[in-house]
Amino acid sequence: MTNRFLVQNLFGIEGLDIAWYGAIIAFGIIIGVWLAGREAERQGIKGEMIFDFLIIVLPLAIIGARAYYVIFEWANYVDNPMRIFAIREGGLAIYGGVIGGFIGALIFAKINRFPLLRLTDIVVPSLILGQAIGRWGNFVNQEAFGNLVTNPNLQFFPYAVFIERLGEWHQATFFYESMWNLCIFAVLIYFRKRTKFTGQLLATYFMGYGLGRFWIEGLRTDSLYLIPGLRVSQVFSLILIIIGILMFVFRKKLFKEHLEYEGKYRMDRSPK
Repeated sequence: MTNRFLVQNLFGIEGLDIAWYGAIIAFGIIIGVWLAGREAERQGIKGEMIFDFLIIVLPLAIIGARAYYVIFEWANYVDNPMRIFAIREGGLAIYGGVIGGFIGALIFAKINRFPLLRLTDIVVPSLILGQAIGRWGNFVNQEAFGNLVTNPNLQFFPYAVFIERLGEWHQATFFYESMWNLCIFAVLIYFRKRTKFTGQLLATYFMGYGLGRFWIEGLRTDSLYLIPGLRVSQVFSLILIIIGILMFVFRKKLFKEHLEYEGKYRMDRSPK
């Protein structure tokens, strides 16, 4: 795709553009909110809770995604710190967004006295689905691709993608991750009504996403590096995998089967 913009010069205003990337992300958020709202209502929680949750989480997720990227690319901003706020130039990292979102979940849970792990189990399927959808924004922007593909027999989508500015075929790692995330989403939906402890879906997300991201990150050519040869996202992926495994190992000691909630978002009927 050569045009990165869905709409250019909106209302005739020069520079007021709507990028495909932003539209795709917005679509992912809308689908995610709808899905989480349905799950909340199934559990006897008012769907409006998800909108209130989003008001807190979304800004923190954006801040986290930008901060993560800037920290590990500081050399590109040290001479002109005001560029930190130029998000239109690109530079958002999903792990930073997840960290910011989790901080938002902590704040929301604390304010509303809502069980944190129950909250995360409600929203984490929406998170991974949003990540699967959002990766297609990388396709539009022709970014987040992998190694060079020189074998003509492998120069086809979805194995590879043609990067126009380079005139080269590269591994379509954005597609790999999108499909991997859809598989994790399917697993989470399957186990949503079969959980053995509160926090099981979060633990499954940690392990599943961490495993896939660790593998796919090793194929990418635009990774953020902690030190030469060691990708930042691979380190975070390993941390997520370890946390997820520990949550399962110590589930009987640390987690309860179902955490009740009696606050303002509780519906006056039993869960379906």
